[in-house]
Amino acid sequence: MATLGIELCDAAFQAASSQNNEVQCLTVADAGGVADWPGFAYFDGQKFAFGRAGEDQWFVHPRRVAHTFWARLAHEPSTIGPAGRLAPFSELAFHFFREFMERASRAAPSEKVVLAVPGAYLKDPATEEEKIGLLLGIMGELKLPLTGVVDMACAALCDPRAHGFNPALPVVVVDLHLEGADITLLATEERLERKDFIHLPQSGYAQLLKHLTGTMGNRFLRHTAFDILEDGRIEQTFFRQTKDFLLGGAAELRFQINTASRAYELLAKREQLASDSQAFVATLVQGLQTFLHNSAHTAEPCTIALTDRAARLPGLEHRLRAAGFHRLLRLPAGAAACGAARLGDTRFDLAADLADVPVETAVPLSLARRSAAAAWEARLQKMRATGTARPSPTHVILDGIGTAIGSSGRFTIGVAGVGADVALPDAFNSADDCAIPLVREGGRLWFVDTTVSRASGAPAAPTAPAARTAVEAGDRLTIRCGTVSADVLFAHCPAANGSRAHD
Repeated sequence: MATLGIELCDAAFQAASSQNNEVQCLTVADAGGVADWPGFAYFDGQKFAFGRAGEDQWFVHPRRVAHTFWARLAHEPSTIGPAGRLAPFSELAFHFFREFMERASRAAPSEKVVLAVPGAYLKDPATEEEKIGLLLGIMGELKLPLTGVVDMACAALCDPRAHGFNPALPVVVVDLHLEGADITLLATEERLERKDFIHLPQSGYAQLLKHLTGTMGNRFLRHTAFDILEDGRIEQTFFRQTKDFLLGGAAELRFQINTASRAYELLAKREQLASDSQAFVATLVQGLQTFLHNSAHTAEPCTIALTDRAARLPGLEHRLRAAGFHRLLRLPAGAAACGAARLGDTRFDLAADLADVPVETAVPLSLARRSAAAAWEARLQKMRATGTARPSPTHVILDGIGTAIGSSGRFTIGVAGVGADVALPDAFNSADDCAIPLVREGGRLWFVDTTVSRASGAPAAPTAPAARTAVEAGDRLTIRCGTVSADVLFAHCPAANGSRAHD
């Protein structure tokens, strides 16, 4: 049974298919043969056009184009529609989605559909009820076999094509939509779970592309004495070239405008795009820093995972490293679509009623794309049974030095680069993701084995939770990396007054 994963990002809708745990991105071409589905709608007075066909009229007929209907999904009226009746945002979304799904279904027939939705749809119960309710209504009207709805950032980290992340560290996913940027903080124990979220308005592709079209247009004017603003069709052509330059990754692009009398050209460098994007990128990074500073779930260090859309911002990665974010992960294009398809293939079943379709902001850790490059393993060796219960440890001992575990919920043993509570010897530094979490829960200390299938890189069983073993005084944790090994001993040290020595 094939599953279709849909990435509901209005910057560019994406689709993927998964069957028997084999995932592939799909090419969904529109009526013009273009595989590009930005969230635009255009009304010419008679009929609607969606996706690339709508975007191609943005500068030509700006008052007949809408591009906020996915971000503002509701029954409220939009700005376009037949005379005397403005089409609601939900109606535009319905027609857009119907056209996209008709073509996606042709590309890969499927029996299940999973939606990866923007984090803003799930920011609070009221918003979730409204927007997910409208999505369920659209799916029901189109008679599509919806089996699950999952947070987009969560789905993106389940893409089997992606490079893995260190499950012992928080992961922050940065993504761009047309009307803003989404920043999602996720943490892992047995599950990959969304912990915090923020939407940054005015940090989306629509604002950036309008800005870059203007700055490049001004540069074109200075170089050629031709003003692209004299005709909306010319400005639209210039916008298309600007967008292709931004997303294409080329080092340079020759802008060309042809009129009835002559041709105008400008050779632009990518460094100029980066310069024009500086303020936009700085605002985004500042928003990220503020978000992490204010979040109650932040821990240092963390991994910053950039969606393909975000990673294409010129200068963003450099700015992040300059701000102290050194653990960067770039996700493939269509990561959320592929992750959603995989989740549907391995986790979600057809529901008898749309009201029973699960809405997920967490998935089993075994389904996330954890780092598998470093060759290290950790094994807990239990002390032989003595017939008497052993106390929970208060200290760990490494190389003859004891460190108090403390009473907090989490304690990490690992390489220095992951900000561990106990740092392993320098000989382990080649395993830069080596981090072994100990979790205090229910009055006991637990060893969480996140190393399942690391050596081979093969995914764990889809339904298998991370292994947990209670740790007691006298147990030994053996950590190996190649020919290097270390033993961590667990000890119970009573304080002088008879109380437990946690600090």
